[in-house]
Amino acid sequence: MAAHDVAIIGCGRVGLPLALAFADRGLQTLGIDNDPALLDAVRGGRMPFREPGAQEALDRVDPTGAIAWSEHVADAAQADAIVITLGTPSHAHIEIDLSDIRSVLDDLLPVLREGQLLVLRSTIAPGTTEFVAGYLEKHRGLAVGEDLFVAHVPERIAASRFFAEIGTLPCIVGGVGERSGAAAAALFEALGAPIVQTTPIAAELAKVWTNVLRYTMFALPNRLMIECEQFGANVFEVIDLINRDYPRGGMAQPGLTAGTCLRKDFAFSEERSNAPGMLLAVSRVHESVPLFLVEGLKSRLGSLRGRKIAVLGLAFKADTDDERDSLSTKLIRLLERELADVSVHDPLVVTPTSPFEDAVLDADAIVIATNHSVFRGRDVARAIADSARGEAVVADPWNTFGQGDVFSPAAWLVDAGRRSAGDAPRQPR
Repeated sequence: MAAHDVAIIGCGRVGLPLALAFADRGLQTLGIDNDPALLDAVRGGRMPFREPGAQEALDRVDPTGAIAWSEHVADAAQADAIVITLGTPSHAHIEIDLSDIRSVLDDLLPVLREGQLLVLRSTIAPGTTEFVAGYLEKHRGLAVGEDLFVAHVPERIAASRFFAEIGTLPCIVGGVGERSGAAAAALFEALGAPIVQTTPIAAELAKVWTNVLRYTMFALPNRLMIECEQFGANVFEVIDLINRDYPRGGMAQPGLTAGTCLRKDFAFSEERSNAPGMLLAVSRVHESVPLFLVEGLKSRLGSLRGRKIAVLGLAFKADTDDERDSLSTKLIRLLERELADVSVHDPLVVTPTSPFEDAVLDADAIVIATNHSVFRGRDVARAIADSARGEAVVADPWNTFGQGDVFSPAAWLVDAGRRSAGDAPRQPR
């Protein structure tokens, strides 16, 4: 009998909540990671990052012994099922990088045994599951689908929504052969979500293009925001005209769109695209938003040299502490290149930032870079208006306070906050 039912290789933001969910359902679970700080945290009963419900799950499973931890990939062979949550980043030249996955496979090759299930969980490039199956067959001689089972079961849960969605979102299972699909379904059925069986390539494409769809959908209002600035129009008014009582509307709101999933996954398609540049153009729209905000401030304030600019938000997405691939860092670098004095505040991230009061005090401009809930409402609007300089400008593509303009005088925020009571629409990312 195996020592564990399931081993999770990679206990980051995808793998750790998954490990806790399996353990919480009664599966003997082994979490494996090479980050000593992360392992120290979970062994001490502390979540190393913010995920609603995760600390409570860790508190429940820790005393039961349902979960254990290891630094060694080879220890995964002690489990009947192995779930790899390492993704496939891309090289600089729009080329998929399989080195992390190959490294794990090389560690597992000597210790894999017949009957085990190997699941790829993170977003991977089309064809990766078949590559993994072929790699195992080539180097171990085990027939995938008969002696060993391989599947892609893509993670489709939004950041900060894991425990709300893990049991309800349809679980796509792309098995290499019928028996692989059945083995993966049997594992993930424990989490309660409906299972949808398909092929590995269909599972890979469905996950990649889910992210491509969102990345493209959010590029349109950002491109419109930039064009409205060129013509002196108000993007929020134009979006309202597009959408109001019109059955073919549906334009989203603008904002800084980034994060590890959306910002890189288009490359998985672009690598072999017969329409090269289409998704690169989508990426360029998003990547241009920080510069758009800087140029907009310059057109209203003049030179930013020596000006105090408060940037509110380092996380890539509202109400998370995840800074990975955030466009806020690009925005800050661009402001620093203008010789601005940049002050940053984000109450959720691990990176130390200034207190809110210090960040906005005597600021010449305030940029709402992340639409955290804590940045909304009349109290925040009044604090900005009272603390910033009299002619301060607020750059806010999210329309956080319902002020109805991307660039507006800070003094407007009080009236805007009073009108909206902090209920300006938020665009999820």
